[in-house]
This record gives sequence, structure tokens and C-alpha cells, in this order.
Amino acid sequence: QVQFVESGGGLVQPGDSLKLSCVASGIAFSYADMAWYREVPGKQRESVAIIKSSGITSLADSVKGRFTISRDNAKNTVWLQMHSLKPEDTAVYYCQFYPSRTSSWGQGTQVTVSS
Repeated sequence: QVQFVESGGGLVQPGDSLKLSCVASGIAFSYADMAWYREVPGKQRESVAIIKSSGITSLADSVKGRFTISRDNAKNTVWLQMHSLKPEDTAVYYCQFYPSRTSSWGQGTQVTVSS
């Protein structure tokens, strides 16, 4: 059974940092291209950071220079390090395959950036 469990979200102030974690199970993790996505009510879910099985990464323009994605294949884990958080980063963050698969969404972790 494919499962992604996200954690690390919370309520922070603008300019703060957070590190999100995602543990995967039921997949050949080291061969999987992975991504972090975020969703805001009323808007389409978007990918913000991608990490290929090769380790190559790419970031959405809105988070470049502030977010970093990394992975540890031995731990089946993907991280999203977020710095200089802005109110517009407020969203539920999810991780899973890239490209995403409809049946593989986890519960996500809420990130709220507010003063």
C-alpha cells in the first residue's frame, strides 16, 4: 500500500523557517521522482518543489531562493526546508510522486504564516 505521511507544519510568523518531512512507504522510493505540492482553498493544487531520483531538483518561481527540497533514500524521506516564509505560503502541503497520482494523496500538513 502506497502511503505518504507529511509532518512539520505549524503556525509561524512572516520571515520564519519551517522544515517539512515526508515519509514514504509501499514504494521503490529510490527510483521515484518526488515533489512537494501545496493547496490553498479555492485554488488549484500546485507543485512547489521537485526532486528526481537522480537528485536533480527544481523549484517553482514563487519559492526559489527560499525553499530547498532534499531526500534520503535510506530513510524513504523527502524534506522541504522553507525560509523567509510569507503569508502567501499559507497552504496545506503534500508530498508524493511527480507527476502526481490521484490515488496517492496523503493528509498533508498545514502551514500558516501570519503575524
